[in-house]
Amino acid sequence: QVQLVPSGGGSVQAGGSLRLSCVASGYTFSSYYMGWFRQAPGKGREGVAAFDGESTSYADAVKGRFTISKDNAKNTLYLEMNSLKPEDTAIYCCAAKRRDRGGSWSTPWSYNYWGQGIQVTVSS
Repeated sequence: QVQLVPSGGGSVQAGGSLRLSCVASGYTFSSYYMGWFRQAPGKGREGVAAFDGESTSYADAVKGRFTISKDNAKNTLYLEMNSLKPEDTAIYCCAAKRRDRGGSWSTPWSYNYWGQGIQVTVSS
């Protein structure tokens, strides 16, 4: 059974930092591309960052502030979020995309598995 279990969310003031983690199980971690998405109140789900092939891709809104990384030995995906802004407030979730599946890194439908959402709240 595939599971993606996130942790690390919470509340922080603007300018602060948080690190999200996502532990995967039930499939071969290294065989899938991993990504982070978020959904703010009243908005659609948007791609935040992902491993796109052997490189990484980021949404323009988070470039230079967020860093995606992974530890294959621990089957864990991370999202380091620095210089957080109130507009980063959203529910964040991790997702796994089979390597042979088409679609852009930021397209939700191209991902096979999804973790539960985790709340990130940034106050001004």
